[in-house]
Amino acid sequence: MVRRKKVYEGKAKILYEGPEPGTLVQYFKDDATAFNAEKRATIEGKGVLNNRLSEYFMTGLGNIGVPTHFIRRLNMREQLIRSVEIIPLEVVVRNIAAGSLSKRLGIDEGTPLPRPIVEFYFKDDALGDPLVSEEHIIAFGWATQQDLDDMVALALRVNDFLSGLMLGVGIKLVDFKIEIGRVFDGDYQRLIVADEISPDSCRLWDVATGRKLDKDVFRRDLGDLADAYTEVANRLGLMPKNKSTTGPKLVN
Repeated sequence: MVRRKKVYEGKAKILYEGPEPGTLVQYFKDDATAFNAEKRATIEGKGVLNNRLSEYFMTGLGNIGVPTHFIRRLNMREQLIRSVEIIPLEVVVRNIAAGSLSKRLGIDEGTPLPRPIVEFYFKDDALGDPLVSEEHIIAFGWATQQDLDDMVALALRVNDFLSGLMLGVGIKLVDFKIEIGRVFDGDYQRLIVADEISPDSCRLWDVATGRKLDKDVFRRDLGDLADAYTEVANRLGLMPKNKSTTGPKLVN
């Protein structure tokens, strides 16, 4: 595909102008970052894995009626997506205590939560993406009460889908982050799942051993990040069954 004008570059992805109005091309980089980009590395093949995994999850959500920005995968590193107006919030759903929740509240990591907890974080790297309440969100005009209700409903539907999918391949969905965007059909607004869903944005633990299969491998120096992501892809059936001397290849 002919390279188009760059619209935005983030820590793990680049957005380019799409071939048609209202579309973008999302390119997945091999960059890995942690602790608000204080820790950085290049992990060969990470972008390829995340592109395929995000396609798989977004397609699955679309099949059960959850709207997303995903249109189709273009090649090993790029996918065509719908252009959206991103709400400046990260929506986090937690099923098991881990990460910042454990630190903030003193809850042992690995403690199952009584129900899924939905949290909102204001998207601002300079501030470290702070946790915010619904009162903050409404007061500062980042979203309306109806938006928040719809965002929670979307996030919980994504949680139900991902939890069941992962449990079926022996993986616990500990928590995950999504972003949500607005699209307009005339005067009518809809909210849809945007950005990506991948091991970069989820905490995934092996059911039997507790082994981490997500970006915590990189954050905590627990091994090879590409191996962890490849394990997730393999369990979901996205890797070829026959081994090859040329290295792992994702199924088209």
